[in-house]
Amino acid sequence: MKKDDCFYLGKIVRKHSFKGEVVIKLDTDEPELYENLESVFVQHGSNLIPFFMEKTLLQKGNQLRVKFEGVDSEADADGIMKSGIYLPLNMLPKLEGNKFYFHEVIGFSLEDVNHGIVGEISAINDTTAQPLFEVDRDGVELLIPMIDHFIKKIDRENKTILVETPDGLIDLYLE
Repeated sequence: MKKDDCFYLGKIVRKHSFKGEVVIKLDTDEPELYENLESVFVQHGSNLIPFFMEKTLLQKGNQLRVKFEGVDSEADADGIMKSGIYLPLNMLPKLEGNKFYFHEVIGFSLEDVNHGIVGEISAINDTTAQPLFEVDRDGVELLIPMIDHFIKKIDRENKTILVETPDGLIDLYLE
């Protein structure tokens, strides 16, 4: 399985017992959707390796306690500590309305209520306090905050996101 065909579900953050159990911190708003998985992909270097689960228990909101097949000791668990956990993209729940996954909108056209077509979304920058649309407008990069009340409509069929940005934001980049 290629990493490009998967989404990041979480990270193994600690050992739970001397029998090889580990705790995965899930990076999701709906951890209960992932409580009864049969398997996941564990990142080892640049590879994703399938691991099958013997048992799971959701605890403390977004922490999933897991016993993997073949991980039977603390030493075995040490070998996968801090590893990323991935699932195939087709396992993502479908979102509707103005909710979207970051990877889903790359290549969408960004349109502003007042400025018309702004450009194409080339990336999402989520390393800042507020995630940003990185928009390419004829070689000029615009950064548009992904704030719920800015986003007016997601048109998946036409691959367009309609936003209403504050006066002057887009003008900053065009002058």
